[in-house]
Amino acid sequence: MIALLQRVSHSSVEVDGRCVGRIESGLMVLLGVERGDAESQAERLLERLLGYRVFADAEGRMNLSLRDVSGGLLLVPQFTLAAETRKGTRPGFSGAASPDEGRRLFDYFCQLAREQYAPVQTGIFGADMQVSLVNDGPVTFWLQV
Repeated sequence: MIALLQRVSHSSVEVDGRCVGRIESGLMVLLGVERGDAESQAERLLERLLGYRVFADAEGRMNLSLRDVSGGLLLVPQFTLAAETRKGTRPGFSGAASPDEGRRLFDYFCQLAREQYAPVQTGIFGADMQVSLVNDGPVTFWLQV
């Protein structure tokens, strides 16, 4: 699984002109599921994501996690993160999980996140989403398990 996390001052997701997820300060995370991923990858990725130290402490160092600052968490499914881009000018998606498996693991990840943390908001798997955010920093990290 892949997570592209961005520290944000606020972020939202709209589908058909309707807001389906919104957070203030926290992390907006694009999640990609690769072929062969399983629950164990989702569990490990969530553990890393919730504990990843990307927020400033009193001295301005990135020493605090999402849990430490009680920030919002917005999870957005993004199958294009699994694209093969090393060659050519068109991405390939043979490494991405099938839509059914991607949806299952995205839903599993979101369920786990809600059990372990609040507040959690999400986008909608398979929907045409418009994602808005203000990246705070900018701070962006790629996590992969």
